[in-house]
Amino acid sequence: MRWADLGVVFLYLSGITWFGARFRSSQHSLKDYFLGGRTIPWWAIAFSIVSAETSTLTVIGTPALSFQGNLGFLQLVLGYLLARLVISAVFLPAYFRGDLFTAYELMRIRFGERVRKLTAGTFLVLRALAEGVRVFAISIVISIVLGTGEIASIAVIMCLTLFYTYEGGMTAVIWTDVVQMALYIGGAALSLAAILHQIPGGWSHVTAVSAPLGKFQVFDFRLGPPAQFFSRSYSFWAGVLGGCFLTTASHGTEQLMVQRLLAAGNERASRAALLSSWIVIAAQFTLFLLIGICLFTLYSDRHMSAPAVTDSIYPHFVWTYLPAGAAGLVIAAILAAAMSNLSAALNSLASTTIIDFAGRGSEERPPLQRARLATLIWGSILFGVGMLARNWGSVLQAGLSIASVLYGSLLGVFLLGVLTRRVGESAALSGMAAGLAIMLYVSLGTHIAFTWYVLIGTSVTFAVGLATSMLFEEQNTGTGQRIR
Repeated sequence: MRWADLGVVFLYLSGITWFGARFRSSQHSLKDYFLGGRTIPWWAIAFSIVSAETSTLTVIGTPALSFQGNLGFLQLVLGYLLARLVISAVFLPAYFRGDLFTAYELMRIRFGERVRKLTAGTFLVLRALAEGVRVFAISIVISIVLGTGEIASIAVIMCLTLFYTYEGGMTAVIWTDVVQMALYIGGAALSLAAILHQIPGGWSHVTAVSAPLGKFQVFDFRLGPPAQFFSRSYSFWAGVLGGCFLTTASHGTEQLMVQRLLAAGNERASRAALLSSWIVIAAQFTLFLLIGICLFTLYSDRHMSAPAVTDSIYPHFVWTYLPAGAAGLVIAAILAAAMSNLSAALNSLASTTIIDFAGRGSEERPPLQRARLATLIWGSILFGVGMLARNWGSVLQAGLSIASVLYGSLLGVFLLGVLTRRVGESAALSGMAAGLAIMLYVSLGTHIAFTWYVLIGTSVTFAVGLATSMLFEEQNTGTGQRIR
């Protein structure tokens, strides 16, 4: 252990915890705790969206993808842009027509209480499972640095993040996101420079070694037989279509992201935050993928074998090769991504629990006290799920795959709500049930790549819901009106 690096990590952990906890004084209501009082500037929300979209999975998993493959992951980023345009046109107008705290209140207005509870419950399960993978990913980094066990590693980060999220609510989440995003982007840039310094000839040598091997290939337009076409995770068609549906679901229907969009003062500011975040996310993924290619070149030049767990290759290089102090800064940056996403998950899980299941007010316990209690409970749950996620394979693909199974039915029922008028509660529930059943079969019984999951689940949910409404007339328990 190098004490200079450990000192940097300790200063970061202490500083960010203190900084986030300072926002306690501004928490007076559920609107403050869950939406930052709707006073946060759009640019801070944009950075927070990127931080929520990024996690330890991204930081350690993306370089591993290009180390083993090429830049094909960037095809998904094109889908991310298309999704943001869809959300801006279809979902944001609906969200800003009422005093909404969660995405699932929109489902109550349109369909009724049962659909609201089902969509909110789906999000709770989805986020708990996906966040469990991210929590486990933290232990990969900390075990390299401290050599501690997984349980102790996760417990430290969980407790510190839980503390400032409990105290400062959404305001603390967003402003710590801004600080943490700057830190992990800066850390990645420093890492790239350090890797190039280790390679004789620098970037020109990287291109000379990697280009002939196809490491810089971005687009894959191949079609081929259906079995091959749908089994490739990173093709142009899977990236644009699959990436669009995946991001429309995650940013348009999942409380983790919608909560940030609702924290803006108005629809225009929310749209500006969403669209500008794409520029940052595209540059960020490119940076992490280039780090992976540079590491591939370094390992090839030195005839070194890749680690057994490829996801550890980036943090292992940082801790082994970077000079004292610099390594601590980059490790702190990786932890920043983890804490940023974890704090967002805690607050969004708590907001959905309180608003969609417990109700905004109570005579037995003040709403703000109940919100903080829900935050503590979800912290304990995520710790437990993180312990179960240790054998789920590649952390980046495991996280995306888990989310993609459930996103389809969520997006499908939201589209039924905003694009149709005749579909009622029972038809919407039927569509969701069919979408979930089909996706369980697709994920467990086929070789279809996860990038197609959301498109398939959404199509089945929407089609079954619409068909059911045409076959059976029903009385809407919501407003029964098209939300546009």
